[in-house]
Amino acid sequence: MRARLLLAAATLVAFGVSLGSGFHFDDYAIFDHPALKNIFTLRETRPLTYLTFWLNYAFGGTNAVGYHAVNLALHLGAVLLAFECLRRLLPERAALVAAAIFAIHPIQAEAVDYVWARSIVLATLLCLASLYEWLDGRTWIAVAWFAAALLAKEEVAAFPLVLLLLPNGDKKRALPPIAAMLVLAFAAGLRTAYALQVTPGLPAGLHAGITPAKYFLAQGPVILRYLRLLVVPFGFTVDPEITVPAVWVGVAAWVAVAALAVLAWRYARWALAGLVLLIPSSSVFPAADLAADRRLYFPLLAFAAAAAPYLVRFRLAEAVPAVLIVLSFLRTQVWMTDRALWSEAVERAPGKVRPKIQLSRALPASAALELLAKARDQAPHDPDVAAETGRILLAEGQADAALMEFGRAVALSPRDARYLNDRGVALAALGQTEAARTDFERALEIDPALDAARDNLGKISARNTHE
Repeated sequence: MRARLLLAAATLVAFGVSLGSGFHFDDYAIFDHPALKNIFTLRETRPLTYLTFWLNYAFGGTNAVGYHAVNLALHLGAVLLAFECLRRLLPERAALVAAAIFAIHPIQAEAVDYVWARSIVLATLLCLASLYEWLDGRTWIAVAWFAAALLAKEEVAAFPLVLLLLPNGDKKRALPPIAAMLVLAFAAGLRTAYALQVTPGLPAGLHAGITPAKYFLAQGPVILRYLRLLVVPFGFTVDPEITVPAVWVGVAAWVAVAALAVLAWRYARWALAGLVLLIPSSSVFPAADLAADRRLYFPLLAFAAAAAPYLVRFRLAEAVPAVLIVLSFLRTQVWMTDRALWSEAVERAPGKVRPKIQLSRALPASAALELLAKARDQAPHDPDVAAETGRILLAEGQADAALMEFGRAVALSPRDARYLNDRGVALAALGQTEAARTDFERALEIDPALDAARDNLGKISARNTHE
């Protein structure tokens, strides 16, 4: 009981202040999702995650405290369940150290402090429930828990391969349930691939803006960056400046990763398990974000299990967690406000445009427009810069100037429904009702799920009826 209380206390010290944080980045997309209006009509690859968002919304509306409380509770549950599993696989003290690292390493901050990242925390919790049942010999119940994990996030699809690496158990008897898990994982992958193809605007698959080959080439350096952050936990940012490397750099990085995998196979199976868990997010299946710290959430458990016996042996079992808990507390402070989060991202990724756009939303209008002007100098053909500039100008009552910016965004990306909707809003503000109606209708033709355009079209129709 003492060990569990220590883990819970350490987790709350590291991430408890996140309860005072707000929403960030994709968090706001939660409230635009059809799931919040009718969970039973949800056609979503991660329905369990959206069920939790729906429950948050049903009981607390848009109050951020409830959303962060659920994230924190899920992480705490994952930590305690991780300890119960690890103590069946490692010496007691090493299991406690590994669970502590999993609980409080600062690389976990993005998954815990960022509401949108709840999917990987929930999926990991369900995989750990699967592992717990597996270790107790209830293999088919473990299959059911894994199926639930896939409904939270498909990124845990490699978990069945980790079961094959476990040191105990009858491998022959384990093959049928593992085969069933792999079939479920494959089905989840197909479902996700289909959803990404037919759903406009998602930053993955065909809409990622990067080919599978280039994405895979970039993942070698990305994995090495992940491993560096695990060992030297400094230099975190919500939006790292990572680009597709030269072919020789990417190949050299993958050779290094392969060498590490071979060494892990021979000397540290837990480290190999961590690399295996990275397969779904670092494969040829492309995503717009080449790297994201939250992708390390589940793999960290395996890497922590690999490191813990050595930390115990060299008497670092108390010192390392003590340092990590301080770093995680400080990391969570950065996640407390959009301004702090995106100021850090702008500083650590000066060549990227997106952090400047995000930071502009947390600044006064004059400072925001100045920052967006710098972003335009960097990326003159980026429609998001024009669209964000237009939104600020519109909010400041400068509808004419806003219309010019939205028009520029539409010209740069004529098939993006969001920009058509934005231009329609500016046209409506200038009294050009019919032109606005045309833009809203075109936006809905491109993306029928864009509720903002449907609402704006309804407002125009209601206004005309009233007149």
